[in-house]
Amino acid sequence: MGGWNRKKPYAATSDNVNYVYFLSREFSGIPADRSPNPKPPVTRVPLTPTPAYSRTMDANTNPATLRVGMVGLGMIFEETYRSFFEQVAKRGLFQRSTGPVEIELAAVATRTGTRAERYRAGAPVQLRRFESFTGDGAVARLAESELNVVCVASPDDRHFEAALAALMAGKHVLIEKPSVLSLPELDQLSEVARRNRLLAKVVYHKLLDPDHKKLRTLVVDGTLQHVNNGYCSLLEPKSISGGQFAEWIVGRNPATYVAVHYLKLIDFTFGSDCQLNRISATGQRGLVGTPESSTWDSVQLQVSYRYPDSREATFDIHTSWVTPDNFPGYVEQEVQFRFDNGIWLAHQRKRGVELAIEGRTPHEHKNTPNHHYNGTFLEPWGERSQRGYGIEVLERFFGEVAQVEFGGPKSEREDRLNQLQTLRYNDLSADRNCVAIVQALEAILHEHAAGNPGCSVVVNSAAGGLVLQRPGSALQNVLYAAPV
Repeated sequence: MGGWNRKKPYAATSDNVNYVYFLSREFSGIPADRSPNPKPPVTRVPLTPTPAYSRTMDANTNPATLRVGMVGLGMIFEETYRSFFEQVAKRGLFQRSTGPVEIELAAVATRTGTRAERYRAGAPVQLRRFESFTGDGAVARLAESELNVVCVASPDDRHFEAALAALMAGKHVLIEKPSVLSLPELDQLSEVARRNRLLAKVVYHKLLDPDHKKLRTLVVDGTLQHVNNGYCSLLEPKSISGGQFAEWIVGRNPATYVAVHYLKLIDFTFGSDCQLNRISATGQRGLVGTPESSTWDSVQLQVSYRYPDSREATFDIHTSWVTPDNFPGYVEQEVQFRFDNGIWLAHQRKRGVELAIEGRTPHEHKNTPNHHYNGTFLEPWGERSQRGYGIEVLERFFGEVAQVEFGGPKSEREDRLNQLQTLRYNDLSADRNCVAIVQALEAILHEHAAGNPGCSVVVNSAAGGLVLQRPGSALQNVLYAAPV
């Protein structure tokens, strides 16, 4: 089988098959019926697992290939995508159901091309052949090129246009969090992905954090029962807002950028038992921008869910990007969740390692490093590697794309696609609550900056799906009319 190439969207053959179990061992795990039921409920049908698909390979047969385009080469690319592409270039991607699959970084789109050429100069030889698109229209030209997949790691307020262009051009898409900033944008991307029979996924790498996986395991198994409330914080150093992201943070806020990690953790872990109900927020300004500006230093977000028995679960999420640069952990992260029968406390900066090197900590090396997320290692057998759940989530996505395109006969592609579109941890169709909170948050902060602090947004009321309410006023602003 040669490399897969498709310029036109795939024609749909069936829309009515729902799967319970994964087709191959590589995609096994907690069966879907052990996980919280997705919304809306799906009809489960009897399923005979498809045998592993084998291909005859010889010296004249090239492995299946996924050609990838990358939108944005900033910090996220440097920390995760770069390592993934370099590792998969050496080893390839292998699953029993697909056989060997080559992942090729074929094109990049950036504003000036400076980072692209810098990376090309230092990249392994096999990764230097990518095409570089720059300037106005770079993303559109990338989307129309000979690619199978597009990864979007640009600033969050540019995700929608890039993802839409890629999906319209018939490419599978992976988007860094937050996927988009409003429900109408999410609706449009989801519809185009459905119509063109493509995967459209979003990166929430913290769901693969070992602590968070264990938390969800205890909840799904009923060991921890009925969450009551929670607190999450993620505080980043001034170098983030004043350096790495200084070009795009005007008018932005740290909650949209990083609170979504915890919004997804909360929604994915607890959201099957209760409904999103209410959002409120406040924040501080004056360090990154002026006190009167719409650029926020820190944000305190509060999200409430409502159980069928009318009890509520409320979560406070504090974010900031003005922590001192010499803070020993670089990024300060903490979660607390309280249940009817227990409590979960996790301080992710303190995972059992403390380090001090004269003249090199806390800047070059951190005093309390997190080697779970993304770490470089010298393996016992002498190989240097880079591993962690920030990279694992990319491996998982490309495994899903390979499963759709190479995991069996072409006649069964539709079935494989339908199955992988039901994954609540990363599919755009399961991102509604997170995007709804982001849209509400941005509207509340906009009102605050305009002189109307204290607003809140009610979810799925008689007036609409997202309805903004101002204190002391009977007027309501419908942000999104349809149900969330």
